[in-house]
Amino acid sequence: MARNDGRKANEIRKVEIVRGFTANAPGSVLIRTGNTHVLCTACFEEGVPKWRAGSGLGWCTAEYDMLPGSTGTRRRRTRERLDGRTQEIQRLIGRSMRAVLDFEALGENSILVDCDVLQADGGTRTAAITGAYVAVCDAVRFGLKSGAISRSPIVDGVAAVSVGLVGGKALLDLDYSEDVAAEVDMNVVMTGRGRFIEVQGTGERGTFGRADLDRLVRLAVRGIGELRAVQEKALRGRSGGAGKRRRSR
Repeated sequence: MARNDGRKANEIRKVEIVRGFTANAPGSVLIRTGNTHVLCTACFEEGVPKWRAGSGLGWCTAEYDMLPGSTGTRRRRTRERLDGRTQEIQRLIGRSMRAVLDFEALGENSILVDCDVLQADGGTRTAAITGAYVAVCDAVRFGLKSGAISRSPIVDGVAAVSVGLVGGKALLDLDYSEDVAAEVDMNVVMTGRGRFIEVQGTGERGTFGRADLDRLVRLAVRGIGELRAVQEKALRGRSGGAGKRRRSR
């Protein structure tokens, strides 16, 4: 089957990471994966939640939302109670960041991650994770520069991508039109060392076998390797301090 943007089945969308996108947050990244655009910020703060106080260990948590104009139909702002999808995604982002952090090295400090979808065309949660990691790296650099921490708590990289079966064919990095048509939809989160943090697989219109699962995971591993390369290229640029924009494709 032909894909809307002409990609091969095993190709990710065009990815661009812009560091230092906003002026105030120590970690601020705009990630574009095709027509999905997500602003990821990471703030470094002294102190931890009360339940963590006195442990000598740090913490990292995340919030996620989609802006009203990010989809074709205006999305209502989340003002009081979060819907189930939003809660699920922000918990996933938080788990993904915590999986690659050494909380002893972080000390009793917190990294607060915010991911806001500016434009959605499928894969918002995976783009948020991929962009959030770069923002966290810059927030850690801020902590090191300010003297709040003496060594980096980052022990590995992390990125995420979607895969799925559409018309019986395994596709990498689904856009919205592919996502809604998928018989099987899966999101995979992995570390730079190839360890899985999460594999979310759902038979949307039927079941899938072990061979399908293996094929999709292999495809995801390929895509995450490419995304990690884009992240590392972005991070090799000059420090993404406030107001200094660095792009990587």
